[in-house]
Amino acid sequence: MTSTYPPASDGATRVLWRWTSRTPDVAARARVALICALDQVGCDDEVLDDTVLAVSELVANALEHAPGPYEMRLRCTAAELICEVEDRDPRIPAVPAFPAAALFEPAPEKRGGGVDALLEVLGERGRGLHIVHQLTCGAWGFTARRCEGVKVAWAAIPRARVRVNG
Repeated sequence: MTSTYPPASDGATRVLWRWTSRTPDVAARARVALICALDQVGCDDEVLDDTVLAVSELVANALEHAPGPYEMRLRCTAAELICEVEDRDPRIPAVPAFPAAALFEPAPEKRGGGVDALLEVLGERGRGLHIVHQLTCGAWGFTARRCEGVKVAWAAIPRARVRVNG
C-alpha cells in the first residue's frame, strides 16, 4: 500500500493503492489509504467522510463485477480532487436511472405495501451508484480504455470544500 501522498495541485495522478482479488481486507485497506491521502491534502471531516464512502462503493463494485488487478488513484487539480478506481473490465456498466424523489423513498404506488415494499427500499443490493451519485452531486462516471482492457470509475470532489494546510 502506498502510505505517503504529497499534497500537490499539479494535476498529476498518484497511485494510492494496488490490490488483487486475493488481497485480504480490501475495503478497510482502501479506506485507510484514501483517508491518509485526503487528510494530507487538507480535506475537512465532512468531505473526507463523503469521499471515502463514495469511493468505497466504487471499490466494492470493482471487486464484485470486474477482474483485477485493481488500482486506486487520486489526482489534485486547482478545482477538484478526482478519485479513480481502475479494474480490468473495459465494459461500462449500465447506470441505473436516478429517481427525482428523495434517495430510497418508496414510490407512491408502493406506500402501504407492507414489509415487501419496505424490504425493497432497504435492500442491500443495487444502491451503491445511487449513493455515489448523491455524495458527489452527480460528479462521477466511468471511462474505458478498451485497447488497454481497463475501465476507470471516478468521482470528483470540489476543492472549494477542501481546507488549505498551513
